Amino acid sequence: MAIKRCPNGHFYDPDVNSSCPWCALPSDEVERTRMVDIGKNRPAGAEESTIKLSRKDAPPSKSAIDEGHTVAVVKRKIGIDPVVGWFVCIKGPDRGRDYRIRSEKNSIGRADSMDVCISSDDTISRVDHAFVVYDPKKRSFRVQAGSGRGLIYLNGEEVSASEKLNAYDRLEMGRSEFLFIPLCGEEFQWEEEQEA
Repeated sequence: MAIKRCPNGHFYDPDVNSSCPWCALPSDEVERTRMVDIGKNRPAGAEESTIKLSRKDAPPSKSAIDEGHTVAVVKRKIGIDPVVGWFVCIKGPDRGRDYRIRSEKNSIGRADSMDVCISSDDTISRVDHAFVVYDPKKRSFRVQAGSGRGLIYLNGEEVSASEKLNAYDRLEMGRSEFLFIPLCGEEFQWEEEQEA
């Protein structure tokens, strides 16, 4: 079995797929946060624009990997998978950078496959260091300990199961500290767009 790496960094077996099956997945309408190597000498906010990941240009795969793909309830209901809040890194290698949080369960880790990818802090678990959940029915946020090796702290206290997140709470993972900024809650909630 010869494993091949596509130009976007995904690994796949060319004996099974003629092209990268990950690149052939349907494109979301909303941009996803992407890992970018900004180097140690570039100041926070030095990026001139958001880098959009586009899967539209990828050749179609011969496998049906997207069949049975889970769709968030909010996306199914309103047609988009909108941002519901952010983490802003206030301490650590990515100081000044923001990370988008979407509705329902968001996985946090260093891997590109994570919903919130914090790639520059090698003390954060690669996969499932933690989860942040936005419940659109209750209009509330929670943080949960993940299955990774590392711990997560909420306002200086270890998160062992699931804890409520409030505006401007501080989360510590590895060498990094993040400020939580909610968009959705009691004051605002994404709803179906009404035709004019």
